[in-house]
Amino acid sequence: MNFEGTYVAMVTPFTEDKQIDEEGFRHNINYLIDRGVAGLVGAGTTGESATLDHDEHQEIIEILVDEVNGRVETIAGTGSNSTSEAISLTKFAEDAGADAALLITPYYNKPQQHALIEHYRSVSQATDIPIIAYNVPSRTGINMDVETIVELAKIDNIDAVKEASGSVDKVSDIYRALQREGLEDDFNILSGEDSLTLPIMAVGGTGVISASANIDSKRMVLMVDSILNDDYDRAFELHYEMLELIRALFIESNPVPVKTAMNIMGLPAGPLRQPLVEMKEENLEVLKKALKDSNLI
Repeated sequence: MNFEGTYVAMVTPFTEDKQIDEEGFRHNINYLIDRGVAGLVGAGTTGESATLDHDEHQEIIEILVDEVNGRVETIAGTGSNSTSEAISLTKFAEDAGADAALLITPYYNKPQQHALIEHYRSVSQATDIPIIAYNVPSRTGINMDVETIVELAKIDNIDAVKEASGSVDKVSDIYRALQREGLEDDFNILSGEDSLTLPIMAVGGTGVISASANIDSKRMVLMVDSILNDDYDRAFELHYEMLELIRALFIESNPVPVKTAMNIMGLPAGPLRQPLVEMKEENLEVLKKALKDSNLI
């Protein structure tokens, strides 16, 4: 499967008693589709997956597939630090009709590089759904090597990596290694760092899985599409227009500022689940200023 464009890592909106807000989630799905996104990710880390129980996780995937109804691509977050649990969630997503699955590297366990390959291979052998591997060492404590990612690219239904190591050099190395293996057209690199999307795409990336696109989806879509159409002048303009907002949206742990911004904008988001709590007042003021400067409030 080819992954190209802007994919939104959606928040999970909660009611005041911190239950899933189905109506709000459906509203956000349509809000983002109307703004031209290529696809939507449900029950990922931005969706507070670590605090969703299995039934809730499955509920989010089912709602996403049902409400999208084929209009854009649906990606289910199905990663776990247990391979058997990741297999179970990925099978569920496949049966529910999701277009693809996003699997974070196992966190806390810190598996060896060859163990990472076997983890993803085990999931791929148990399912037929296209898989996106998610490398985010700041969250998991493990950083996938370039060689590991290339080995994953050789597995039939592992079709992309969401790369959030924060290194454009690493993306360059991944793309060059894929070229050496003749895999660059069969395996996509997606930005997992919103502020680095432009440079990542300039060296071989094909899109972004973006948390900030919950807030400023129109501009993110325009920037990514401009890059795909080789209009780098417009892409640079949009990059700098969004930069301070993106920084503000990551001033505290994601998705704390994103959900806060959505609540300020009147979009369904609701409260956070512990251990996440509300923003510090001084950071909240920075976020409000960035939203005002971006003409979003």
